[in-house]
Amino acid sequence: MSHAEAPVRPVAKLSLLTLTAMVVGSMVGAGVFSLPRRFAQETGVAGALIAWAVAGTGMLMLAFVFQALAVRRPDLDAGVYAYAKAGFGEYLGFFSAFGYWASACVGNVTYWVLIMSTVGALVPVLGDGDTVAAVVVSSAGLWGFFLLIRRGVKEAAAINRIVTVAKIVPIVFFVILALFYFEPSVFADNFGGTDYAGSLFDQVRGTMLATVFVFLGVEGASVYSRHAKRREDVGRATVLGFLSVFAVFASVTIVSYGLLPMAELAELRQPSMAGVLESAVGTWGKVFISVGLIVSVLGAYLAWTLMAAEVLFVAAKDRDMPRFLGRSAAGDVPENALLLTTCLSQVVLVVTLFSADAFTFALDLTSALSLIPFLLAAAFAVKVAGRPERWGAVGRSTRRELVVAVVATLYTAFLLYAAGLKFVLVSFILYAPATFLFVKSRREQRRRLFSPGEAVICAVTVAGAAVGVAALAVGWIEL
Repeated sequence: MSHAEAPVRPVAKLSLLTLTAMVVGSMVGAGVFSLPRRFAQETGVAGALIAWAVAGTGMLMLAFVFQALAVRRPDLDAGVYAYAKAGFGEYLGFFSAFGYWASACVGNVTYWVLIMSTVGALVPVLGDGDTVAAVVVSSAGLWGFFLLIRRGVKEAAAINRIVTVAKIVPIVFFVILALFYFEPSVFADNFGGTDYAGSLFDQVRGTMLATVFVFLGVEGASVYSRHAKRREDVGRATVLGFLSVFAVFASVTIVSYGLLPMAELAELRQPSMAGVLESAVGTWGKVFISVGLIVSVLGAYLAWTLMAAEVLFVAAKDRDMPRFLGRSAAGDVPENALLLTTCLSQVVLVVTLFSADAFTFALDLTSALSLIPFLLAAAFAVKVAGRPERWGAVGRSTRRELVVAVVATLYTAFLLYAAGLKFVLVSFILYAPATFLFVKSRREQRRRLFSPGEAVICAVTVAGAAVGVAALAVGWIEL
């Protein structure tokens, strides 16, 4: 038996509480601290309420999808990636694994950009997190975490539980203080938005990628399903984690509209939560939120790096990624997958130097890359709910499961539309060269490189990447 085919060494199983903490820890990160400014740049109170209603409903349906699939297909142990492969074949399964992994890597970059922007308020050389000095400091932190995680998954998960509690406290405290200083007249003036926001539909559409970003991690428990004590805990942790964070995220956004006019919110320096609280209570509020952000970002980075490496590792175990990515070191750490994860984050970190708004670009690209894996998982749930016997499901599906899966599929399809052509093309630029990993895996197995259908998908991907590169070169789209 080769190393890549060796069974995973046993590790301590994760409880419902731990899985839920990992979901919450994955979701509560840099995104929540940037919400007031990002929403104010796009929409007023009315649009924000509609956006949260749409996003909350859609993401809840997606959470229910992961819950149902965890029960119906307990044999699929890699969450998003495994569902795409089971429903649509190895090549699209590979794309799902790569897209989810790349999304996590780019998302990790937003954490470092935001933390450098926070410190940059005191150390001007760091700017808004997109200067050469900021990239150098961020790179040091990035590789420091690589060394930490190499110590073992169990140790990293324990740290994540502690950090999750620590970072929730300042966010809840912000909401409570904001309610105390809430001004109904300011809130009313912000209700309809401003001239730059456009129509109500445009306002809602403009916030969709931001809501996707902050909800990334809802699938976290399914990624770690192979470590769960009980299979049912995977679905329960997904729904419990989602409901907890949804209440916090929506509250942070809405109460901010009652403290500052929309135009002023839109001009705040990131992290905008700090500026909002400073306007209410003074400098100490800004310092308090900034410290909370640093703790939150570091914890979220830890959780997402773990999940990203896990996806590559499991895909390699299933022989859908090259064999070297399926090797693990002591403590069940997927060392090579972790190294490749850190390397891609490093590359994207350097790319932010050429972006007009490094944080917003990385945030939106993170969301766009995650949409294909989510769409394929939701579409697979439709297949399982519609014909459970054909797709190897355990038990009988209900009409409710089918409705939930259809709504989740339509929601993620709408998100692709909301993302716009720019981020679809940039996603293709990343997906196309990734095919080399798929080819390497097939060659290791001495298998045919592409079936006819896979060849068509590959051709479309390469063509999309070519158009994306050309669009960047002539300035049709900008980073």
